[in-house]
Amino acid sequence: MQGVEILLLLAGSLAVTAVARRLGWPAPLLLVAVGLAASFVPGMPDFRLEPELVLAIVLPPLLYSSALDSSYVNIRRNIRPIALLAIGLVLTTTVGVGLVTHLLIPALPLPASLALGAIVAPPDAVAAVAIGRKLGLPRRIMTLLTGESLVNDATALTAYKVAVAAATGTAMSWGTGVATFLLASVGGTVIGYLIGVVVHWIRLRLHDSVLESGLGMLVPFGAYLIGESVGTSGVLAVVAAGLYLGHNAPRAGYATRLQETAVWGAVDVLLESWVFGLIGLQLRFVLTDSGATWPLFGAALLVLLATILLRIAWVYPGTYLPRLVSRKIREREEPPSPRGVFIVAWTGMRGVVSLAAASGLRLDVPGRDVIILCTFVVTVGTLMVQGLTLPGLIHVLGVRSTDEHTDTLAEAQVKYHAAKASIERLDDATDEATPEHVVKRLKLLAEHRGNAAWERLGRGDEEIGETPAARWQRLRLTMLLAEREVFLAARDARQIDDEVFRRVQRELDLEQAALTRE
Repeated sequence: MQGVEILLLLAGSLAVTAVARRLGWPAPLLLVAVGLAASFVPGMPDFRLEPELVLAIVLPPLLYSSALDSSYVNIRRNIRPIALLAIGLVLTTTVGVGLVTHLLIPALPLPASLALGAIVAPPDAVAAVAIGRKLGLPRRIMTLLTGESLVNDATALTAYKVAVAAATGTAMSWGTGVATFLLASVGGTVIGYLIGVVVHWIRLRLHDSVLESGLGMLVPFGAYLIGESVGTSGVLAVVAAGLYLGHNAPRAGYATRLQETAVWGAVDVLLESWVFGLIGLQLRFVLTDSGATWPLFGAALLVLLATILLRIAWVYPGTYLPRLVSRKIREREEPPSPRGVFIVAWTGMRGVVSLAAASGLRLDVPGRDVIILCTFVVTVGTLMVQGLTLPGLIHVLGVRSTDEHTDTLAEAQVKYHAAKASIERLDDATDEATPEHVVKRLKLLAEHRGNAAWERLGRGDEEIGETPAARWQRLRLTMLLAEREVFLAARDARQIDDEVFRRVQRELDLEQAALTRE
C-alpha cells in the first residue's frame, strides 16, 4: 500500500467506527462487513495486507496498550486458566485443525496443515472485550480473555515457525521445536521485564511528562525488535514490558499518566479501525489468488467449524478437571458458572495476526494459497458468526457482572482510611502560620472525599510568597500524596481491584493537575 492509500483506509475506517459508536454497534464487526462489501467496488485501491507492516508496526502498540491497561494482579491470580487457554488451547488447536485439514484436503501435506493450525490458533480478543465491556461481563471473564490475547500470539507464532520449517523441508526435530518454544517464551519475557525496569528507572528521573510519554511510545517497538533480533518472542517482550510499566505507573508522574491514557486510547481506536477494515478488504485478493472452488470453500467452512468446536471442547474440561483433581483449587476459587464458561468458549474470534501470518508464508510452502483461503474463512467466519451472536448469548444466558457492589464497598472503605491518613498528614504538615480557614477547608475536603464524590479545588497565586492560596496548594498536594499511598497499598494488598484503583488514581491525578496547572 502507498501512503495515500493508507491514509484513505485510516480515514474511512475511522468514519465507519464513528458510525458504529453512534449506533451502539460493535465497531470491529461493522468494519469487517463494510470491508467485505467495499472489496468489490470498482476502482477500489489495492489494499493488500502487508505482513511486515502488521507484525512489526501495528501489533506491538496494540499489545502494549492492552498490557498497560491490564491488571498484573488479576492476571497473576488467574495464571493457570490463562496458561491453559494461551498455551494449551493454542497447541491443541494447532494439532487438531492441522489433522482435520489434512483429512479434508489430502493434497495439503501434514506439515503445511499444521502450519494452518498454528496460524488460526490464536483468538483476537479485541471484539470480544469491546462487547463484554459494553454489556458488563464479569471481571474474571474479562481478565481471562485479555490475558489469553496477550500471550497466545507468542505461542502460535512460535508453533508457526516450527511447522513452516517442517513444511519447507528444513530439519527441525521435536526437541529443537520445544527448545525454540522455551527460548522464545522465557527469553522474550525476561527481555521485556528488563526493558520495563530500565524505562521505569529513566522515567522517574526525567521529571518531564512530554519526554516520559515520548519514551513510552518507543517501548513497544523497541521491545518487539530487540526480542525478535535475539531469537526470542518479541510479542512476549512487549507484553512483559507493558505489564511492568502499567503496574508501576502509580509511582510515576500524574501528568504522564493522564497524557498516556489519552494518547494510547487514540492509538487503539486508529489502529483497530484500520486493522478490521483491512481484514474485510482482503476478500477480493483471497478469492483471486487461491482460485477458490466450491469444494475447496466447503472444506474451508469445515475447518472453521473444527476451529470453533475445538475451543468449546477444550474450555469445559480445562475449567472443571483442575477443580476435580485439586482440593486447593476448589478451596481457593469460586465454582465457575456453566453459562460464563460457555461465553469464554464462544469468544474465539480470530483477527489480523492470523491473516498476516498466512500472507507472510514463504512462496515454497506447499498449498500456500489454500492456507490463505482457509485462514480468511476462519477469521471472517469467527468474527461474523461468533461476534454477531455473542451479545445475544450474553443477554439470553444472563451473564452479568456482580463486581460493582463489591467494588463500591471496597472503595468506600479504602476512601475512609485514605481521608483519615490525609488529615493526619495535614496535621503533621501545618504550623502556627497556617490560616485556620485553610486547615478547615482542607479537612472538609478530605472528609467529603471519604464520604462522597471528589471535588476539584484549587486557587491561583495572588501574590509573591506563600500566600494562603499557595499554602493551600502545598498542603493539599501533601494530602493527595497520602491518599495515593493508601490506595496503592490497598491495591498491592488486593483489598481493591486494579480497575477501582485506576478510577480513583485518575481522579487524584486530575485534581493534582488542577492544583499545579500553570
